[in-house]
Amino acid sequence: MSHFVLRDENQENVQPRKQLSGQQAPPGGRTVLGVLQENRGHRAPRGGKQQAPILAANNLGFNDENYGRIPAGKTAGKQSTFTIHVDEPDCTNYKKQALAKKPVHEENLKQLNSVVISLGQRQPLAPLDMPTSVTFDSPMDMSIVDEEEKKASSNEVSDYAEEIHTYLREMEIKCKPKSGYMQKQPDITNNMRAILVDWLVEVGEEYKLQNETLYLAVNYIDRFLSSMSVLRGKLQLVGTAAMLLASKFEEIYPPEVAEFVYITDDTYNKKQVLKMEHLVLKVLSFDLAAPTIVQYLNQYFRHHLVAPKVESLCLYLGELSLIDADPFLRYLPSVAAAAAFIIANYTVNEETWPDSLAKFTGYTLESLKPCILDLYQTYLSAASHQQQAVREKYKSSKYHAVSTTEPPESLSIFS
Repeated sequence: MSHFVLRDENQENVQPRKQLSGQQAPPGGRTVLGVLQENRGHRAPRGGKQQAPILAANNLGFNDENYGRIPAGKTAGKQSTFTIHVDEPDCTNYKKQALAKKPVHEENLKQLNSVVISLGQRQPLAPLDMPTSVTFDSPMDMSIVDEEEKKASSNEVSDYAEEIHTYLREMEIKCKPKSGYMQKQPDITNNMRAILVDWLVEVGEEYKLQNETLYLAVNYIDRFLSSMSVLRGKLQLVGTAAMLLASKFEEIYPPEVAEFVYITDDTYNKKQVLKMEHLVLKVLSFDLAAPTIVQYLNQYFRHHLVAPKVESLCLYLGELSLIDADPFLRYLPSVAAAAAFIIANYTVNEETWPDSLAKFTGYTLESLKPCILDLYQTYLSAASHQQQAVREKYKSSKYHAVSTTEPPESLSIFS
């Protein structure tokens, strides 16, 4: 796997030590408690000899003053402190005890006879019709879901779809980075940012991360760079911390910090990554739930069903827009998602923006025209772009090899 390293001559990064000498992890990888110490309340007698710790009677809950004393007139030998009872085998007790026979009434016999007859008349259970795709390799991996349940689960929030969309439209304005922040950066350029995002695409594929994680990480980077000036030697550290935060936010099992240190080729150590993570959180005011292109595309797919190839092409175009800050930082994620939907739908089906989505989003084809033209030019020049991680990712059969699909020669969708 290729490692992206941006180094500076005055960079104060120190190569971390691989393993501290003399330290060994426990077999299970877990920290275990040490041996419990003896009761510190027991002191040695005045003679100087240390006695073994004794469990006092008060520790057992006995607070009676007369505990342990023998009443007057009675000797200790006559008292039986306790008796030992030896259980006999169950068979012995069973033989000794005679079973009491209860009288059986005639009505009870009739009821029992009717039950036995009814049992003989019952039909055996019919075998379950199991789908052929069901596997029982793991008890936690039994995906027995009816087709109707699948359809219901994909639209389980249909009653609140408009409210969710309205909320996301409000949040995307709040979480939008400044489009011209790169002009105020003294040491980094748009090309360096493109290299960083291209490397994050490879990281996401290496660790099988969700597409949403990549979009969140890029959003964190752009918002951070909108407020902070960063030297080129620290740009990869910002990207690594952003990817770590996005993984913690989105993934069920995010990679550990040591993994992110490893993918930087040990350019930074664990302490530097965690310190940068803390700084990114402070700059972002701990506001990590940013709307992304993927979220809007999923909403569009629910309102207007399209073929799986169109969905994959939409995702491909959406990730292409992440690479170049100029011009795509000028557009909101909802606008970029709509432009990707229109170009993908036109490429595969020769259709454009359906009326249902125009009504749902409030976007007309004419209002989306600037973003559509910019994304179309990016689509045309994707094969000749310096960064090729997105194209390589979408060449796989998982995404129907949509990056190998030739874009249309022209967009004749504007009348």
